[in-house]
Amino acid sequence: MMAATPLEHRPLGNTGLKLSCVGFGASPLGNVFGVVSESDAIATVRRAFSLGINFFDTSPYYGATLSEKMLGKALKALGVPRNEYIVSTKCGRYKEGFDFSAERVTRSIDESLERLQLDYVDILQCHDIEFGSLDQIVTETIPALLKLKETGKVKFIGITGLPLGIFSYVLDRVPPGTVDVILSYCHYGINDSTLEDLLPYLKSKGVGIISASPLAMGLLTESGPPEWHPAPPELKAACQAAAAYCKEKGKNISKLALQYSLSNKDISTILVGMNSVKQVDENVAAAIELATVGKDEKTLSEIEGILKPVKNQTWPSGIQQS
Repeated sequence: MMAATPLEHRPLGNTGLKLSCVGFGASPLGNVFGVVSESDAIATVRRAFSLGINFFDTSPYYGATLSEKMLGKALKALGVPRNEYIVSTKCGRYKEGFDFSAERVTRSIDESLERLQLDYVDILQCHDIEFGSLDQIVTETIPALLKLKETGKVKFIGITGLPLGIFSYVLDRVPPGTVDVILSYCHYGINDSTLEDLLPYLKSKGVGIISASPLAMGLLTESGPPEWHPAPPELKAACQAAAAYCKEKGKNISKLALQYSLSNKDISTILVGMNSVKQVDENVAAAIELATVGKDEKTLSEIEGILKPVKNQTWPSGIQQS
């Protein structure tokens, strides 16, 4: 089945890159959700690549640099030319805390390249900028990243974070074409699709769009979110009810949620954390089913009905913006 229909690749803004519509989120390789052995990490990345996933996203923050090291080993084990895969890492957020200074982010890329065993990354993103000063991002961090771009260590520059307002704040204050990509998470799924309102603006700026966490950090799963999940209780309860409803109907809420997020072609890739061959297979199968059969409109509209009272309810990103 899988070989017949290749995984769709979509252009990323004005970068010229084409990303697989399902992207490989490598945070689980940093043992963030339980221990992943090196052999499992390598097998998972190998499977993803063999099924057409060409975009791999990590950060020095994930697993306190372990995710980058594991991804580096796994990509090296592929033994394929460097231009066959696209790697994104981040800067500014570390186990020790946040530091968006020019000095720190400049040092950061060298550390990341060493761990990833690469000469360059395709995308370097400022990680969770709402925790820093947005004005520092505009006046200090991004200019430092532009210098890195000149060295060839970084091809494109991005910014990431939870509140959607951070993107327009920065993009309105930097020269056009300075920021190539944004990564938004938890704002394009069944329970929250507020990223949609920002899409025309981002497209007008020529910015590529990556959306992460289509399962809303575990809300849209049968097993439910982790203990620490910051969502309000009524949102958790509604998602739990929706998951139970799907299960009763013999459907899987996670698959439906991923297909919902994949349906919008203005979003270049949906990043999903993966730490097993089985997860890779399920995610790719969901994407191919969507491309060939389409999505289960009936069940989706029923889930949307259950989630309607809590639609677009957000939660705090943790530390308040300075």
